[in-house]
Amino acid sequence: MKLGVIGVGHLAGSILRGLSKAGITPSDIHLSPRGHGPDLAQRYDFVLTPDNRTLVDQCDIVLLAVRPADAGAAVRGLPWRAGQVLVSACAGVTLKQLAAEAAPAAVVRIMPLTASELGASPTVVFPMRPELRPLLDAIGSTIALQSEDQFETATVSAAIYGWAQALIRTGVDWSANHGLDPALARQLVARTFVAAGRMQSEHEASMDEILTSLCTPGGITEAGLNHLESQDMPEAWQDACDIVLKKLRGET
Repeated sequence: MKLGVIGVGHLAGSILRGLSKAGITPSDIHLSPRGHGPDLAQRYDFVLTPDNRTLVDQCDIVLLAVRPADAGAAVRGLPWRAGQVLVSACAGVTLKQLAAEAAPAAVVRIMPLTASELGASPTVVFPMRPELRPLLDAIGSTIALQSEDQFETATVSAAIYGWAQALIRTGVDWSANHGLDPALARQLVARTFVAAGRMQSEHEASMDEILTSLCTPGGITEAGLNHLESQDMPEAWQDACDIVLKKLRGET
């Protein structure tokens, strides 16, 4: 089964590097000739197609990773056929918007993270199709959702991923300013976030129970958390999530 990629930018590059590390046969991946396509094709022995018409004609699954405003135009007029799957990683672009342009191909939405290149992306997908699982599992873990509304809400996590990066940077900067080696601080803070995520993901206790177990009365975790809550941190975080969801829904 051949995968084509239209829109070979930053996100697609991360996905392609992850697929390469996972051992996907390079000749099964065809790239658009624009963006990073030529460079990645040369570096990983992927197939560089002369144009998007040829790419769609040759591939069974086509990943669309262009800017959301360009999504419709990018797939319009291409030789789509029954049995093909167009997989869109374009945030906020609905199935209905793409279905008319890519008929009679099936349309699926995914939202991977750039951690795809590490095989560590929790990738949400709707609607799930079995032929996609090997590709999505190769870049991390697959989270199948039951509706497009759920998918839109889950897509907010892609923004949270970026905010987590900013929090890590803040922790590293603070640590370095207080005498910790910056390289060591980066590893420490980053791995602390990984550890926190694993505890919430893999532990049987509830989220509240895990947090309570860390907040010893009069302890350091409680002191810092009380300060953050006094500064309306939880409310500000949820407001930011609301802003992103409205943007995804085209409400702003």
